[in-house]
Amino acid sequence: MVVDKSPLSGTALEQFVILAKTVKGAARTELIRQVLEAPGVYVFGELLDMPNISELAAGPDKKYLSTLELFAFGTFKDYLLNQNNFLELTPAQIKKLQHLTIVTLATKSKCIPYAMLLVELNIKNVRDLEDLIIEAIYADIIHGKLDQKNSQLEIDYAIGRDIRSEDINIIVNCLQDWCSSCEGVLSCVETQIHRANSEKTRSMQRKSDIENEIVNIKKTLKTQLQERSDGTDEVMATDSREAASTGDKGKKVSENERS
Repeated sequence: MVVDKSPLSGTALEQFVILAKTVKGAARTELIRQVLEAPGVYVFGELLDMPNISELAAGPDKKYLSTLELFAFGTFKDYLLNQNNFLELTPAQIKKLQHLTIVTLATKSKCIPYAMLLVELNIKNVRDLEDLIIEAIYADIIHGKLDQKNSQLEIDYAIGRDIRSEDINIIVNCLQDWCSSCEGVLSCVETQIHRANSEKTRSMQRKSDIENEIVNIKKTLKTQLQERSDGTDEVMATDSREAASTGDKGKKVSENERS
């Protein structure tokens, strides 16, 4: 049995899942060996859910299932601590498990010190570590950069790994806490919006009051100017009449004097 090992993980995994529905015996264990080594396949939950695969737990080939679960959920350190429970890994399988270990570490921290990676991956020197990280980046399972100055890996993105059924409640609780936090933030934002709208309304009312006051002041000033203007005109008219009257009296006096 030969499975296409192209790096297109979606189609490659689908082939393994289809085959797992019918394979038995040696073909089944060979399929597991192939999927553990296949480039581009980094999730295994669908295979673990297959009855043909899960029934290995009660048979002599239990190590195959344990190794598949290791790649689905575990790390390279788990392998080193319990090698008797797993299959002996090939160099390609070791490298894939190390890549998956980096993914797991990336989900816990955005900056992973080289010192931690060297221990978790059981690598002796930084050069080999950086080569492994670069391979993981090219495999598109993490995005990030090597910070050689600070001896750390900076993570921008990492793929998701398979989830154990017993971890679902933990995830649900985390999501509920996150939802509660979002609701708290939303409530705070709504309160701030209400305050801002109220302040905006008050500001607009103050602006309207000021504009009305300005209009009233202008009207008052215009009225006062008009009254002053009318008063001045009246005074000037009175003065003119008085002047005219005085002039008439003067003429009469002059005429009488001449007489």
